[in-house]
Amino acid sequence: MFKPVELTEQQLKIIQEVADLHKIPVGAFNFRANGGLAGRNTTANIDIVTKEDKSGIDVYIKPGTKNESVHIPVVISESGLKEVVYNDFFVGEDCDVTIVAGCGIDNCGGQDSQHDGVHRFFIKKGARVRYVEKHYGSGDGMGKRILNPVTEVYMDENSSMEMEMSQIKGVDSTKRNTVAELKKGASLVVRERLMTHGEQTADSVYRVTLLEEGASADVVSRSVARDRSYQKFDACVIGNAPCKGHTECDSIIMDQGTILAVPSLEAHHVDAELFHEAAIGKIAGEQLIKLMTLGLTEAEAEEAIIDGFLA
Repeated sequence: MFKPVELTEQQLKIIQEVADLHKIPVGAFNFRANGGLAGRNTTANIDIVTKEDKSGIDVYIKPGTKNESVHIPVVISESGLKEVVYNDFFVGEDCDVTIVAGCGIDNCGGQDSQHDGVHRFFIKKGARVRYVEKHYGSGDGMGKRILNPVTEVYMDENSSMEMEMSQIKGVDSTKRNTVAELKKGASLVVRERLMTHGEQTADSVYRVTLLEEGASADVVSRSVARDRSYQKFDACVIGNAPCKGHTECDSIIMDQGTILAVPSLEAHHVDAELFHEAAIGKIAGEQLIKLMTLGLTEAEAEEAIIDGFLA
């Protein structure tokens, strides 16, 4: 059972940013801070077990579990701390659950801090999962804030998953790798939101394989690259059966930013319906002028447009 621990004010602020938590949540949760366990709670339907062979947890969700959630935020506030964590989620048949992950790094020192999280999802027949992952960086030190998430999704017949992946502030370097395999009638929806600034770099790679008839995937990324930051979006949908797949990249480029969009399709069946889209451009002048006529400065108008674009 959960035992109260002393988290600093800054650690609590980061938890709020990455998990939208302003208090200890109702339901299952696992808090991780500076490489150690900071709190845990399980329920009758959701069990969380510490791995014995490596750093991380196994989350077991019983078949038929409805309207329950799991929160697993990670906080790093120690400069120079680097860790790799492995979390596995076993979602039983006919579940309907929400899983909220996220990592925030507050680095006020001179050494790089890094969290590499490897999340694997095993989703059984007919289950529904909403997965929310937020990344956030803060701190005035010279050390970098580095986040490298790996996500693997294995979906059984007629299961569905909605993934909300966002990184809006403060992460110096990220390499995001996502792979998914979908069986008959399974459905995957991904919505990525990303903003980089300064000298930040971000690589997003998706490989989604539609294995069986009726599987579908919709992978969409919206991003903004400011200052001299660099982004790469590399998404491939692979159709091995009668299926439907779509990938899209929609980006705003500003200042001296760089964006590379590489949407791709791979069909291995005559009835695989796959398509992709990509668009990169600057903020339209007429949008700025319209908002400025309402009393906003140019900077305020830019921020309003970006906020709406990434909403």
